[in-house]
Amino acid sequence: MILYNYFRSSASFRVRIALNLKGLPYAYRAVHLSRHGGEQFTPEYRALNPQALVPVLEHEGRRFTQSLAILEYLEELEPSPPLLPRVSEERARVRALCLVVACEMHPLNNLRVLNYVTGTLGASAEAKLAWYRHWTALGLETLEAEIANSAHSGSFCHGETPTLADCCLIPQLFNARRFDCDLSAYPRLVEIEKNCLALPAFSAALPERQPDSE
Repeated sequence: MILYNYFRSSASFRVRIALNLKGLPYAYRAVHLSRHGGEQFTPEYRALNPQALVPVLEHEGRRFTQSLAILEYLEELEPSPPLLPRVSEERARVRALCLVVACEMHPLNNLRVLNYVTGTLGASAEAKLAWYRHWTALGLETLEAEIANSAHSGSFCHGETPTLADCCLIPQLFNARRFDCDLSAYPRLVEIEKNCLALPAFSAALPERQPDSE
């Protein structure tokens, strides 16, 4: 199993957490998103993923892209420990939490969007930061309300063991801290973050612990 990823990519971070939780060994292949104009744009990498995004997972001669699809694949490949609840409506809740991050927050704040905002649109560094914080706050407000008001919430986003929702939440909180977002309004999310990072599977996936960390 080979994971092509970038240490600071939140989508890559999600997959690293899940691989660790499942106890699935993998070879780490670094794809630097800014060096030499971005290694993801090389012909060699585009042959792996024409979208020029990370991560890509290679397993038994097959390639998988898009982090949520990879997470679902890993769940089916190795069902233990389960990262989705057994009850259908609870699985839907966990997937919805994942999608708040992966569809509503991350796409507006990833590297290529921020580069477009500052480069093509000519926004200042201050405007870029305001953009990032605005969309991050909207997403975190949603997650905090859902976690705080649901009987399904526990030490983690759903219950007392990690799920795919935690795999998505922790990288997003890491990025929020990178951009100095104020997290004081999200005590439940910060509590869950603390619980997650106490587990080796999460702490070992942290960007600063990856071989390509700068």
